[in-house]
Amino acid sequence: MSGPGELDALTVVNQLRDLAADPLNRRAIVEDQGCLPGLILFLDHPNPTIVYSALLAVRYLAECRANREKMKGELGMMLSLQNVMQKSTSPGETKLLASEIYEILQVAGKEEAEQAEAAAKSCRRKAHFFLGATNKRAKTVVLQINGLDDSTRRCLCEEALLKIRGVISFTFQMAVKRCVVRIRSDLKAEALGSAISSTKVMTAQQVVKAEDGAELMLSFQEDDDDDGVEVEHNTNIPDYLPEDESPSEEHDKAVTRVGSITDGRGWLSTAANFLTRSFYW
Repeated sequence: MSGPGELDALTVVNQLRDLAADPLNRRAIVEDQGCLPGLILFLDHPNPTIVYSALLAVRYLAECRANREKMKGELGMMLSLQNVMQKSTSPGETKLLASEIYEILQVAGKEEAEQAEAAAKSCRRKAHFFLGATNKRAKTVVLQINGLDDSTRRCLCEEALLKIRGVISFTFQMAVKRCVVRIRSDLKAEALGSAISSTKVMTAQQVVKAEDGAELMLSFQEDDDDDGVEVEHNTNIPDYLPEDESPSEEHDKAVTRVGSITDGRGWLSTAANFLTRSFYW
C-alpha cells in the first residue's frame, strides 16, 4: 500500500528524472550534496516504479562524461546497480537499464569515449535476453499536442502514455507544446495519438521532417476498421530499451527545455532537503 512518504518519494524522483533529462542540468545535479546519494537510495526502494524512474535519472546523468568518474565513486552507486541487476524480482527492462549504466560507469576514466560506447553496444546485444528477440531498435516520435497548456494537461499526457506498453521514455517541451517520445520499434505512432485523444481535452499530430528539412504535421487517422493498432497496456512500468541513438540529439534546437537550471536550482535544494529528512541514518 502506498503511504504519503512513498508518494512524496515518487514525486521527488520523477522531478529529478525530468531535470536530469536536460543536458544543462546534469552537472549541477551530480555536484549537489544530496541529490546523487538520494538517487542511489531510491535504487533500493521497494516500489519498482520509483527504482525505474531513479535509474532513468542516473542514466541521463551518465550521458555527461564529466559526471561519470564522480558517479562511479559515489558511495553505494555500483553496489546498488549490481543489486538491481541481480534481484530476482527486478523486471527485465529494469535489469537491462541498470546493466547499461553499470558498464558505462565501469569504464569511466579509461579511454572513456570509446569504451563507453562499446559498453553500451554490449548491453544492446543483451537486450534479447531480457526483452526477447522481437524487440528491435527503439525509435523516436515527436508529437505536437494541441491543448498542452499547463502542468495538469501534462500530467494527463503522462498518464495516457504510461498506459501503453512499448513507450520507453518521453520528454516535454512545454513552450512549443511538444512531446518527444521514445517507443519500441514495433509500436505504431498511431497508438500515441489515440492515447492523447483519450484524454478528451487534447489531440496530437506527428512532427516529421521533409527532405528539404521543413517540418510537416501529420494527423493520426481514426481507424474505423479496427485492423490497425493493437495496443498492449502496461500493468506496472513501461518497457525500456537501450539507446541506439541519443533521444536528445535535437533538444538544443528546441525553443524550451524540460526544466532549466535557473528554475531547477531551488527545486534541487528542496529535493536534497527531502532526501536528507527521509534517509537520515
